[in-house]
Amino acid sequence: MILAGAVVAADQLSKRVISSELRLGEVRSIVEGAFNLTHTLNRGAAFSLMADGSSSFKLGLLILVSVLASVVVLALLWRSRQESRVGRTGLAMILGGALGNLWDRISNGSVIDFLDFYFRSYHWPVFNLADAAIVLGALLVLYEIFFGEERRPARRGDAGRRPPERASPRAEP
Repeated sequence: MILAGAVVAADQLSKRVISSELRLGEVRSIVEGAFNLTHTLNRGAAFSLMADGSSSFKLGLLILVSVLASVVVLALLWRSRQESRVGRTGLAMILGGALGNLWDRISNGSVIDFLDFYFRSYHWPVFNLADAAIVLGALLVLYEIFFGEERRPARRGDAGRRPPERASPRAEP
């Protein structure tokens, strides 16, 4: 929960700094040809999905989905108290990111985005620290699902972790 709070705090602080230092639509080059700070407002979902459409319906739907996702992630965090640190870290990052963007949607009706990565004509949608935390958290959760402790083969000396071997039935000739 501390990590989720830290993600929300860092996200909100970064958005306040961007809002005070850059006018809406202003672009500041940080790494020429690769990275800009670009102050934008995202009225859609992550990475500007659903940016078009009825704003009152869309805003209500995005707030509802964010609240439901946060409740689900909180329940998963509560349930996984005794489990892997990697999985819990990922869930906390997802929760912090979801709450950071939810805060913006409720208070402003949109989310401030500013991280703008590109290469030549290939341009990633502008995003923020909350979005980055959600993506990194999801990657950690996926890592835990596919490569976590339960998926690793037991090592010698881990007799308490490996289920007892069963005798295989012998085939009669």
